[in-house]
Amino acid sequence: MTDMTDTLNDIDNPDILALRPRLEDEDPGVRRIALIELADLEEPDGLLWLVDRLRADPSIEVRTEAARLLEAWEEVKVVQVLCEALTDPAHAVKDAAAQSLSVLKTQEAGEVILPWAAHANATVRIAAFRALRELRLPAAAPAAVIALNDEDASVRREAVGVLGWLKQTEALDALARLASEDPDTDVRRAATGALGLAIDARVLPALRLALQDAAWQVREEAATTLGKVGHDDAGPALIAALGDDYWQVRLRATRSLGRLRYVQALPGLIETLGHSISNLRKEAALALGELGDKAALAALQTAQNDGDPEVRKAVRIALSQLQ
Repeated sequence: MTDMTDTLNDIDNPDILALRPRLEDEDPGVRRIALIELADLEEPDGLLWLVDRLRADPSIEVRTEAARLLEAWEEVKVVQVLCEALTDPAHAVKDAAAQSLSVLKTQEAGEVILPWAAHANATVRIAAFRALRELRLPAAAPAAVIALNDEDASVRREAVGVLGWLKQTEALDALARLASEDPDTDVRRAATGALGLAIDARVLPALRLALQDAAWQVREEAATTLGKVGHDDAGPALIAALGDDYWQVRLRATRSLGRLRYVQALPGLIETLGHSISNLRKEAALALGELGDKAALAALQTAQNDGDPEVRKAVRIALSQLQ
């Protein structure tokens, strides 16, 4: 691929040769459509044209299309060219290249992408970590840990995602720090969710602290994650969260209390069963069923006449678990 012009001139595939006049047409719209038809051929020689257009076409429209079409190819040389396109001056090209990288599935692709996670440009680092997250490449863990201190919040958030998908318990302390101290709400929320990557009592203090965060989105995530870690010690904090100012937090706390089968939550869940928001009533009914305490029977029987059909369905499920 070092001498692309000579390589293109060597192609003798008749289908590709038939498209060549349009691939070299002065009109970028014609070149773009020709590229789409070329990709549909699924010929290895056609890959050379896609790479060439991504690297050298003067039209943003054509380069963007080439980057999009290359998502179907897993070859290492294609991954490298897509990584290079992350530095393209046009945002549309960079976005298309990042999207194509994010759907790759091979470890070999991850090894090509990994060095780009240390690129000087934050946009490139973001795209690299986003692609690495889906690949679950163990070698990406050290780079992600370093990136937890990146000056760019979006990079930190993507690095958290990589560590969460890799289930890196060694990173729990760093993630706990971010969950409580990071100035960016989205980073704190992502770190809070990532703390659920392992059933580890060490994360409980950080999650309880996150349940007091100023941003309700972080509190919502904390309520969800506390249910995932599976410790009864999370129960009291979740009961307190049933009184949160935001119903979204209450809903997740309700669901987690049911998941934990935390019987001490019975009074609070019965109270939630009478809430004005139907989604909360529904979750409360389901949680009461999971608790398995027959002391909830009377409240559930009364709720059989709820005005919302989804709530009534949840009540029937709960009653079947208790009777």
